[in-house]
Amino acid sequence: MISLGDKEYFKGIGKISYEGIESDNPLAFKFYNPKQIVSGKTMEEHFKFAIAYWHSFCNTGADPFGPGTKVYPWTISKDPLQASYNKADAAFEFITKMGFTHYCFHDFDLIEEGNSLLESEKRLEKITNYLKQKQQETDLKVLWGTANCFSHPRYMNGAATNPDFKVVARAAAQVKMVIDTTIALDGENYVFWGGREGYMSLLNTNMKRELDHLAVFLSKARDYARSQGFKGHFFIEPKPMEPTKHQYDFDAATVIGFLQKYGLDNDFKLNIEVNHATLAQHTFQHELQVAADSNMLGSIDANRGDYQNGWDTDQFPNNITEITEAMLVFLKHNGLQGGGVNFDAKIRRNSTDPEDLFLAHIGGADTFARALLIADRILKHSSYNNLVERRYSSFDTGKGKEFEKGNIDFKTLYELALDYGEPELISGKQELFENIINQFI
Repeated sequence: MISLGDKEYFKGIGKISYEGIESDNPLAFKFYNPKQIVSGKTMEEHFKFAIAYWHSFCNTGADPFGPGTKVYPWTISKDPLQASYNKADAAFEFITKMGFTHYCFHDFDLIEEGNSLLESEKRLEKITNYLKQKQQETDLKVLWGTANCFSHPRYMNGAATNPDFKVVARAAAQVKMVIDTTIALDGENYVFWGGREGYMSLLNTNMKRELDHLAVFLSKARDYARSQGFKGHFFIEPKPMEPTKHQYDFDAATVIGFLQKYGLDNDFKLNIEVNHATLAQHTFQHELQVAADSNMLGSIDANRGDYQNGWDTDQFPNNITEITEAMLVFLKHNGLQGGGVNFDAKIRRNSTDPEDLFLAHIGGADTFARALLIADRILKHSSYNNLVERRYSSFDTGKGKEFEKGNIDFKTLYELALDYGEPELISGKQELFENIINQFI
C-alpha cells in the first residue's frame, strides 16, 4: 500500500466556506452556497464544480516571451513518479479546501509521458492507483478524463485525422489508455478535444477523408469504452482554431451536424467553453442554446477571453452580465446532462502567490452562483418569459399554429400574404430585455 503524502502545500489556508455578501474575507464565498436550493437543486448539484488539473497544477506562467514565473513545490522532484504523487497531494489538498467535488485531467497532466508507449502506460497505472487511494480518502470524483493528443511532435499533423495511419494507431492506443484510467477512477464522462484535428492549409488536405477517419476513430473509442463497462457520456469540446487554422470541431452547430451525420449523436454531447465560443465569434449563451436545442448540452468549461485579444487567454470568469444570460439558457433547459462546470482557467503570469489560486476559483464560483440566483429571479419574478412568449404569439393559434405544424402549403401562404397586406412593424423590445437583466443584477 502506498504511503500518501502528508505535506501541506497551501499552508495557512483552511476550508473555504460560504460567508455571504456582507463578508469582507477574501478567502470566503460570497454567493456560492453549495447547499442552497435554486430551482429545485442545490448549487452543488447544478454546477458540480471541477478543478482543471492542467491549469491549476501544471501551469508555470510561461508565455512565448518568457519562462515560467511560478515554481511549484510539488514539481521539484526529478523523479517523474514522485513528482506525480506530490502533484496529486497538492491537487487533492486544494480541491478539498475549496470544497469542490470533482476534478478533470489530461493523461500527461497526471504524470510525465514516458519514452515509449509501454512506459507511459506503466506510469499511468501507478498514478491511477495512487489517485484511487486519494479519492477513497476524500470522496472526490473525476468529472471527466481526456487524452493530450496534441502537444507531442508526433501529432503535428493531427491525431485521429493524421494522414499517417501509424500516428492514428498511436493516438488510439493513447486514448485507450486514458479511457482505462478514467474507468479505473470511476470517471463520470470522457472528453475529446481535437486540438490538432483540423488543417493549416487545404492545399495538402483531404478534408472529407479526414472527417471520415475522425468518425471511425470516435465510434471505435465509444465501442471500446462501452465494452469495458463505461456508462458515462462522451463530450466533444468545440473550438474554431488555435493551434490549427481551422478545427473540425469549429463550434456547437458544426459538431452537432458532424455527430448527426455519422450517427454518433446518441452517445456524444457537447462540452461548451466560454472562450472557445467567443473565438468562434459567438457568445457563450449562443453556444449553450445551440447545444441545448439539440438535447446535447453536456458540460461547461468555465473561463473567459480578453475582449481585446483574439486568442485563448483562459481567464477566470467575472463578467456577470455574460454569465447571467448564460444561466437563463441553463435553467430553461434544466441544466447539464452528465457534466459539470470545470474551471478551465489559469491565474495570470504575474499572480504568483499560492493564495491567488484560491482567490481565482472563489471568484469564478461566485460569478456562476450569483448569475444563477439572478437568472432564477428573472424567470420567476419578471415579465421576461411573458415578453418572449408574446413575440411568438401569432404562432399559438389560427393560421400561425397550422403553419408551425406544417399544415399550410406555400401556395396558401402566398394567398394569406395577399389577404394580410403589408404587416405592421412590431418592436423586438431589445432594450427592455437588457434593462430587465440589469435591474435584477
